[in-house]
Amino acid sequence: MTTTSPVAGHTGPRVRLAILDDHEVLLDSLSSWISANAPDFDLVLSAGTWLQLVHSENFPTQLVFIDFQLKESVSIEARVRTCRAAGAKVIVLSSLDTREARERALDAGASAFLSKAIPMREVMDSARAVMGVATGGNLQKDWRPLPVGATKNQSRPKLSHGETEAFKLYVAGSSTSEVASQMNVKYETAKTYLRRVREKYAKENRPASKKADLIRRAAEDGYLQ
Repeated sequence: MTTTSPVAGHTGPRVRLAILDDHEVLLDSLSSWISANAPDFDLVLSAGTWLQLVHSENFPTQLVFIDFQLKESVSIEARVRTCRAAGAKVIVLSSLDTREARERALDAGASAFLSKAIPMREVMDSARAVMGVATGGNLQKDWRPLPVGATKNQSRPKLSHGETEAFKLYVAGSSTSEVASQMNVKYETAKTYLRRVREKYAKENRPASKKADLIRRAAEDGYLQ
């Protein structure tokens, strides 16, 4: 069935969008609908696994649609917080529309929690509201692809206990100050831990200067829970 887009002929900035869903048929269906009916969104990444999403050179995007229930063990809280830490807004889509699921997603920082049963037009209207498109809100402009992540031949640096703990907290969405508070150490100590993590990854020729780079390294090396 052919539908007419409410933003046909859209000429303004397009929202860079990613979708994470491990149901291949649904992923293809969502991708096709958005490409055909939402010209104000640029679907640059369709991922079937969490690692595929965060390891892509197109991550982070401005907005990510995330399926609440994935077969992978990474929690919805970790997924949402990681995307938020990288600078992306998150809308959680779920066939499990319960109060507990909704609260978990929203408490983790998701901008919206939507049932998969609602029409795609309503989903995209919610996405426009989240991104400020309908009201003329400003969109972030500089979303150049980040450096490609590590290959299988690259080594995982050896981190101390303090460096590992600070690293995990930081990539989960905590600020440096929050890392220090949660570890019960001084701000400068937490800052030093994170600087050493970056330095050790750099020695392995694995970019880690930006937070988004660190999130990729964490995903590659199993630090995201």
